[in-house]
Amino acid sequence: MRVDSRGAGRSPGHLDVWSPRETQDLYQCIAWAGTQRWSSGKVGINGISYYAMNQWQVAALRPPHLAALCIWEGASDYYREVCRHGGILCDFLSSWYPRQVASVQHGVGTRGASSAVTGELVAGPPTLSAAELAKNRADIPGETRRRRLLDDYYAARTAEFEKIEAPLLSAANWGGMGLHPRGNFEGFLRAGCKQKWLEVHGDTHFTHFYSSYGETLQKRFFGHFLKGEDTGWDRQPRVSLNIRHPGERFVLRAEREWPLARTQWTKYFLNPHGLALGTDAPAGAAALNYDTSGDGLTFRTPPMKRDIEITGPVTAKLWVSSETTDADLFLVLRVFDPAGKEVVFIGSNDPRVPVGLGWLRASHRRLDPRRSLPYRPWHTHDEEWPLRPGEPVELDVEIWPTSIVVPSGFHIALTVRGSDYEYDGTDAGLANAPYPMKGVGPFTHADRDDRPDDVFACRNTLHFGAGKAPYLLLPVIPQS
Repeated sequence: MRVDSRGAGRSPGHLDVWSPRETQDLYQCIAWAGTQRWSSGKVGINGISYYAMNQWQVAALRPPHLAALCIWEGASDYYREVCRHGGILCDFLSSWYPRQVASVQHGVGTRGASSAVTGELVAGPPTLSAAELAKNRADIPGETRRRRLLDDYYAARTAEFEKIEAPLLSAANWGGMGLHPRGNFEGFLRAGCKQKWLEVHGDTHFTHFYSSYGETLQKRFFGHFLKGEDTGWDRQPRVSLNIRHPGERFVLRAEREWPLARTQWTKYFLNPHGLALGTDAPAGAAALNYDTSGDGLTFRTPPMKRDIEITGPVTAKLWVSSETTDADLFLVLRVFDPAGKEVVFIGSNDPRVPVGLGWLRASHRRLDPRRSLPYRPWHTHDEEWPLRPGEPVELDVEIWPTSIVVPSGFHIALTVRGSDYEYDGTDAGLANAPYPMKGVGPFTHADRDDRPDDVFACRNTLHFGAGKAPYLLLPVIPQS
């Protein structure tokens, strides 16, 4: 079954994506399908991106007949992963919503496309005025701009994962930084079901959902849970990781858990002397300034003496002050080859993404001690703690999960910036691409209302000294 959600395509009604109403609609569709005479009574849901994200929500409602979920590259936390990275407004919804939601709203009619199969209007049959269409849909980008803190609006669009019972396959993309990978890891960990699997791959957003590799995986999963076939799924590893190497090389490996139990959590300290990155904490006090509109500060290891694998969640601890009452931190985990050229990868929405990205608005630094882990801080985002100009504060910055085998002779680096990462300033997007592709795709953070120049266009300072030894915590996987 393919269903036009309320207010979209050929379904009339008020269009409000990821809303409780839409989740209830999906619940009803599942319950209905499971009782039809042509139905086995077992219903599965399969989808990527938007069609993965709403699976978390509806699964938590436990609709009758729901028997399996394939959640492929689907965010799970509406505030932290879709709308506001580290509390910083992401521009994604402002770009995506008019292009991929409003363009197929029910009532676009003759201004939209016609089905190549039936010849009928895709978003009809009525053709409504722009004013009528606006009245019939929620202002999703506007709500996100207005709501700076995590409130009931965001909470209502985030699942109660512990209530999920149906078996699920959660498939993440290492290169999905900005929207999808974090949710597939967090949803997998928090889901209440006993039968759950995690798979992680690379390449573009849609490649492996449709590749023979991905199709085979999906058919084995659904064949087992919906049709009772002997697909070998009962022998499927709980965690399957395509370990990433430079040059877009991936090696599939079976694991038992996430994060990996054998992880050696290793602190790499930022050293103000020579902008070095190493396992020894620096001595003495220092302060380094950087312009928030520039390239920031990059701390780099010496050449690796041996191959080193980094697979898992990443975090950084910093002490930062601002000339103003706030600061936006953009952290970039990077790898450079022996010649000094950065190693980048094909990401889900950009052909040149770095190894890892993390974000935090300093005024959102408050942590939830119950949910924070040494390798994954959990910020509450429920109140703002302004800075005092020139006074350093301690910040724990989450960098989304990643995987990379760094070869001998290569360098690991951490860049601390005040604006979005760019590979080299050029745009790798094709002609007529809907957004620039400079290293983060559509997941930029440039809204002037959210980031006014009088607060965020300034200089920040990294502080070093007694009790202030900034570090990057890396998940180093020992060689077997």
